[in-house]
Amino acid sequence: MISLAAPDIGEPEFESVEDVIKEGRLVAGEEVEQFEASFAEYVGAEHGVATVNGTAALHTALEALGIGEGDSVVTTPFSFIATANAIRFANAEPVFADIDPETLNLDPDSAEAAVREHDADAILVVHLYGQPARMERFREIADAHDLALIEDAAQAHGATIDGEHVGTIGDAGCFSFYPTKNMTTGEGGIVVTDDEAVARRANQFINHGRTGSYTHATLGHNYRMTNIAGAIGLTQLQKLPYYVDQRRRNAQRLLEELDGDRFELPEPRPGTEHAYHQFTVQYPQRNALKLDLEERDIGTGVYYPTTIHRQGAYAGEEATTPVAERATDRVLSLPVHPGLTDEDITTIVEAVERHLTHAWGAIGE
Repeated sequence: MISLAAPDIGEPEFESVEDVIKEGRLVAGEEVEQFEASFAEYVGAEHGVATVNGTAALHTALEALGIGEGDSVVTTPFSFIATANAIRFANAEPVFADIDPETLNLDPDSAEAAVREHDADAILVVHLYGQPARMERFREIADAHDLALIEDAAQAHGATIDGEHVGTIGDAGCFSFYPTKNMTTGEGGIVVTDDEAVARRANQFINHGRTGSYTHATLGHNYRMTNIAGAIGLTQLQKLPYYVDQRRRNAQRLLEELDGDRFELPEPRPGTEHAYHQFTVQYPQRNALKLDLEERDIGTGVYYPTTIHRQGAYAGEEATTPVAERATDRVLSLPVHPGLTDEDITTIVEAVERHLTHAWGAIGE
């Protein structure tokens, strides 16, 4: 079976966790602080605030930027539901704009129209699948309308725009370290920012609003990362450049060897480096291709089959997003993770090409 994801946890991670357990330092402490500083340095940010998961990172960033009750946040309907949930956790309301048909990220023109229509207070951009969004345009829109700009980079560890890491272009960026991501801490997340005040408020929010040992100035959560997670993260971070390079290497073979005339391939935009958390194609007969590949023991995934505003949790939300609706019927993610062998890539390519040849032959008949 060629799996869609394969977390790489080995002896270095075991040893780092064992050290933490032996010393009895299980809660937030030295390992977390080192991980925060190291990850912030990796992406080129001044500050990092580690959290219990990626959703908590998004919630924390919104709170630290002052987004709350009565505010509206323009975002994408085509993402994992946590993107929108975090906005509601902050007591704000999501406003869904449409997506770019090529990158499947939030479309800047649609987002700006939504900003004007709803007098929005922030934009939350997602770098979906590891493909950098058009941050140059979103930065312009945010500056022109005096908006907070948050990056959901949960799937984009290592992605860059003109050499600048995603997550560092907005006012705050958020990453997830769920096991299937480009690197993991088991569960975990982080907020990165260059704004010292935002970092200070984020640190306070994740620790019960604490300003002293038993002094709590504001309402907060217990969103702190554990030392066990921090220790795993430090080890994984050392491997991250290799992981990302391997994903790009695997993606490049798929881009070169799959027939881009028959379906849409995830080409990186000029001036960007895609992190390839997922290698997601668009294909009208998605379900048939998915079934065919799975019968050949090749794992696939559909991210995402339903737009967020069509979910029961968002009943009553109105949005006109035809491009996003179209994508839900067409996207299919193929294996691209670092654990794939050259033979695995060959197997994937041959299986896809066999399906396409059969499908197009049937159409021709």
